[in-house]
Amino acid sequence: MKLIYTLLFSTFIFNANAEISELDNDVLPPDSTSSIIDRTTSLYFLEEGKKEFSKGRTRDALRRFREAYVRDQYSSKAAYWIGESHYKMDNFGYALKYARIAEALAGEVDGDLLYLMGKAYHRQNLLDSAAINYVKAQGLLSNAKNRAYNINGLLDELKFADSVSQLETVFEKKLLDEKINSGYDDYNLVMSNDGKEAFIVSRRPDTKGGNVNPDDQRFFEDIYYAKWDDESKTWGKVTNDLNRLNSDGFDAINHITADGLELYLTVNTSVANVKKQTRGSDIFTAKKTKEDKWSSPRAIKNKSINTSFFDGAPTLTADGNTMYFISDRDGEKSQSDIYVVHKVGRDWGTAKKLPMTVNTTSNETTPFITPDGRFLFFSSNGYKGMGDYDIYVTENRGNEWSTPVNLGADFNTVNDDIFFRYFENLKKAVVSTYRIQGDKSSLDIFEMSIENWEIPTVK
Repeated sequence: MKLIYTLLFSTFIFNANAEISELDNDVLPPDSTSSIIDRTTSLYFLEEGKKEFSKGRTRDALRRFREAYVRDQYSSKAAYWIGESHYKMDNFGYALKYARIAEALAGEVDGDLLYLMGKAYHRQNLLDSAAINYVKAQGLLSNAKNRAYNINGLLDELKFADSVSQLETVFEKKLLDEKINSGYDDYNLVMSNDGKEAFIVSRRPDTKGGNVNPDDQRFFEDIYYAKWDDESKTWGKVTNDLNRLNSDGFDAINHITADGLELYLTVNTSVANVKKQTRGSDIFTAKKTKEDKWSSPRAIKNKSINTSFFDGAPTLTADGNTMYFISDRDGEKSQSDIYVVHKVGRDWGTAKKLPMTVNTTSNETTPFITPDGRFLFFSSNGYKGMGDYDIYVTENRGNEWSTPVNLGADFNTVNDDIFFRYFENLKKAVVSTYRIQGDKSSLDIFEMSIENWEIPTVK
């Protein structure tokens, strides 16, 4: 039966535009016994899909919404929820397609549908269309929903994106090759000082343990490694076969020391079937052995660093004495923040939250400190930006941090821009952002050649 539904749905997708253009909302299908049963079944699948969606199981929800749509191809709600699911899965083109179908089926649009259309246009950098739909949604949504959806903030993002896109860009982003970017989510490239070794984080089918996250239903994170081939001028084989570095849980690399002998990681085994489980995400280290292999990662034993909350994304100065990381432990006041901790002798001291001149009540994430400790780059959705997470920089001026500055359209897009790293000695930078491919997108790693870059700061 499921196969029949799939075939029916595929046929409908192929003819969707033609069917919608011919649709007359005044001519509905007759109320035969079969049509009533189909519509009733469609409503059942719709409610089941909403339950899965509310739990974060977007792929399962999408299956239910598709089943609802197959049963009732006049259901604007089924089309709307298919669009919402695709948006959640970063398939912005599909989200817009189904939002348009829902609009044609509904006749009269509501604020939620217009909001979805605005978001889908926004993520595809169609700023004028996004603005039109956000403004229309604002007029139909309740005050509570306007605040929850942050419509005013989204309109501000559009204005900012339009203003910075008018400026001339200096640096060109280059997509790293298919060995590094697999088509799955690939991000957070960490390189050795000489640029000959690279680690990345990816969510590929060959992840150790083969586990799938029950929430977003994507493969667990693993650490992957590649060596630069001087002869071919490309990265060599990418592998996650790294001795004991990867576990059956989530494993992410964040930092390699200047001598290349120690790694700092973010590890979460709380949902994996392992003997020693973390309470959440914790910061670990791994050292290179005499056999030129990586040791089993060990959690940093410091209660001000690793807590029962999310603690991760460490970045260190070249001397190894100062570490910045992310934590959501202060959830009553903010979402996730940047913390700093200094070494006292051979041990780490007490971690402290950076001031609210850097942190916001929203999310700060993926920090990167320059080796000399002067500049701190990070991503945030709490400042004026082009779209959700933008990259910012603040300068350490001894007793205070400068006001963070948005890096602009050279580095930021209307989508999430995260895991920025600046390799001054190599004259390059890397960033992870969404690459739009037709109606879908994937998180990929981009590289920029940078020479004579004057890091922007508040004077």
